[in-house]
Parts: sequence; structure tokens; C-alpha cells
Amino acid sequence: MTLVLAGGRVVTSLDPPRVVDADVAVRDGRVQEVAPGLASNASDRRDVTGCLVIPGNVCGHTHLYSALARGMPYPPGLDPPATFVQILQRVWWRLDRALDEESVRASALVGAMEALLAGTTTLVDHHASPNAIDGSLDVIADALQRVGIRSVLCYETTDRDGPERAAAGLQENRRFLRAVSAGGWPLARGMVGAHASFTLSEETLAACVTVAEEEGAGIHVHVAEDAADEADADARLGIPVVARLAKAGALTDGALLAHCVHVHPSEVGRILDAGSMVAHNARSNMNNAVGRAPVAAFRDRTVLGTDGIGADMFAESQAAYFRAREDDVFEGPELTLARLANGARFAGRAFGEPSLGTVGPGAPADLVVLDYAAPAPLTGPNLSWHWVFALSAARVRDVLVHGELVVADRRLIGIDQAAVAREAAAAAERLWARMGQIGAHPFEPQGAL
Repeated sequence: MTLVLAGGRVVTSLDPPRVVDADVAVRDGRVQEVAPGLASNASDRRDVTGCLVIPGNVCGHTHLYSALARGMPYPPGLDPPATFVQILQRVWWRLDRALDEESVRASALVGAMEALLAGTTTLVDHHASPNAIDGSLDVIADALQRVGIRSVLCYETTDRDGPERAAAGLQENRRFLRAVSAGGWPLARGMVGAHASFTLSEETLAACVTVAEEEGAGIHVHVAEDAADEADADARLGIPVVARLAKAGALTDGALLAHCVHVHPSEVGRILDAGSMVAHNARSNMNNAVGRAPVAAFRDRTVLGTDGIGADMFAESQAAYFRAREDDVFEGPELTLARLANGARFAGRAFGEPSLGTVGPGAPADLVVLDYAAPAPLTGPNLSWHWVFALSAARVRDVLVHGELVVADRRLIGIDQAAVAREAAAAAERLWARMGQIGAHPFEPQGAL
């Protein structure tokens, strides 16, 4: 059956920005044709007159397990965290130890549901649940497949919870990569997850590289999010974090480096030479007060992520633009679209789909219909200005993933949104109760103040 989105304005590419007035024909999961007058031959027609059709957004770094943390009470008896490391010890490393299979599933369902409703069609997730490691990536992949969203998943390998859990995390990455290769989840792919240099021993980092090499995957790792990461690498090894990753063989053209806020200037060149991608998470960096990433220095190696603050890439891309604009009045919004397009290229490489993130013949039909009748001329050259000043998740009307209509008229298809929300709220209550019994994590990086 051929579905035609008829009568809209179509963004065929974000980088370079291209806009045409055309119908979009979709068949067998792919864009068949983009041209005027296709609706007369359609077996199924969807009117998108007055709408903007765009490629689906990609969230280049997130933590779905944080979906149940909204409004989470801070435990009595623990002083509020004053540093980034304390935020981890007193909040996130308590949360991840409280996760069980039920809360992992609930957070994945809620996160995926909200992502699609915000026009995000691919999530690159970094998961941790140290007391529920085995099979946790299957639970997430099942939930995301049910909702109908693409994903690139990994488990966060770390030594902070002891050698047994580090080994279990490695095994979970390997097992899931092999299951994906066997065709387990058509909409999922895998990476090898690693937390950050300061929670990784030499042995565990080397083992991550071994698994990645043997399974043909890249490593997804937090890099210099806070100065403590660099201080630890210097104190333990006498070299910067990126140099450590390069020495271990982790810095490859398939690697995804989250944050990179405190990388040394000398490290930027290593990242560019290796061809690794950097996931910039502007809102998270502001929220955690860790500083400003040197995004401009990473040039075309930057993707945008949320670090678990939902999956609204309109809000994230706008925050990244305004953060950069505050420092440099010559920063144009075109780079915002380029970084979103880089996210799609990264995901497209994982799926073997180089045209993911474009709307043209043969491209995967991951499409978003925005209810946006532009009140001023909208062209390729000025699309980025419309994007940063007018577009939002509230305008998302319809979403297709792999040619399947998964959101229609602002409602998910085949998913009871109210029931998912109720079940998630109940799971969150139980999760919070378990967290109340868990103290601050004792793990400390070396060399940090």
C-alpha cells in the first residue's frame, strides 16, 4: 500500500536546508517519491495542507531511566549536592541502584511515547541499572519496539559498583549486540556503553574496547562532563581523558563521546582526527552547572542530545542555539540544523541507512508532520530561523517511523497513553520508596576537590 502525504511543504534536507512544495509517497518503509500531484495514485492519502513535513529528529544521547525522576523527593538527612560528583552520588547513582525490571520497562515506555509525540523518531540511549543488569537492554528494546521508535542502545559499564557488576555490564552489551545482529529488534541497534573515565579501571576500559572490536560496535562514553573526570585521569594516569581513550583504542570513528565540556584544547584535535562524534547536551550542562562545551571547536563532529531531559529536540536545539548565541553574536542557527542532521547521520550509520534524516526517494520514511502554516516566507535559506524561533513539539501532528504511522492527530496509534502514564506513576512511587532506603554512593574520583 502506498501512503501519500499530500499538499504540504517538505523539508527534504536539514544540511543543507532544502524546502519544496510537494507530496510525499511512502511504501514498504521508504520514501518512494517527492513530487507534486502524487495523491491521485495513492491507495491511502493523508492531507497535510498547511503543514511542514520534516525528517524525524534524532536524540543523540539520553538516559531513558530518568523518565520516572520528575518530582522525585530528595531524601531527608542528605545535604543538597554542591558539586557534579555529589549530584551523581546523591541522586543518579541512588536512582539507578533502585531500578528493577518493572521500572526500567515503565521508564522506557514513557520516554519513547513522549519522544514520538515530540517528533523524535530515534533515541540513542545509555542505560544503567546495577541491580537489574541481565536482560535490561531486551526490556528496553521490547518497550521501544512496541511503541514504534528507533533506538541505539547500550549498557553503562562501570567499576563503581564492583568488578562483578562491571563484568555483567560488559556481558549485557555483548549479548545484546549479538541478539540485534540475529534480527531480534528491527528498530534497534547496539553500542558498547561505558560510564566515564573516572569510574573505569584500566582493565575494564580495555575489556570494553575488546567487546566493541569483536562485535563491530562503537563505544558510547561520557567524556569530561565535569572537571573531576579530567582531574581523575591526571591523578591516576598522568594523561587527559581523551588521550586515555585513544591509548586504549576506544577513540574510533564509531565512538560517541557525550558532553566533552572540559576537554583540553589538545584533545579536540584527537577527537577530530579519530572521527568520533560528540554529543552536546546544552540543557543538562546548564542544569548541572558543569560549564560550557567548546562546541564550535568540534566542527561537524557534533550531534545534539538531552542527557535524559526528555527527548524534545526542538527545545534542545533551541537551547543549544541560544547558549551559543550568548557567547557569540555571529553564531547562526544554520549550525543547529547541521547538528540535528549529524544525529541522523550517526543513527543512519548504525542502521546501515546513510539517507536517514532526509526526505527523498529510497530514504527511510521517518517523517514528522508539523502543524505550521508559516506566517512569513519559508525557504531553505531561512528554515533555520523558523526552526529556532517558531517550531516546537506542540506543533507535532503526525509521525511515521519506517513508513508506519505511529502518531496520528497528536495521538499514539496502538498505545493507550493514559494507561502507560498510570502504570508509570505507580512504578515511580515504588521506585522512589526503594530509593529512600539507599544512601549516597560512596564512590569517589581521584584528584577532585
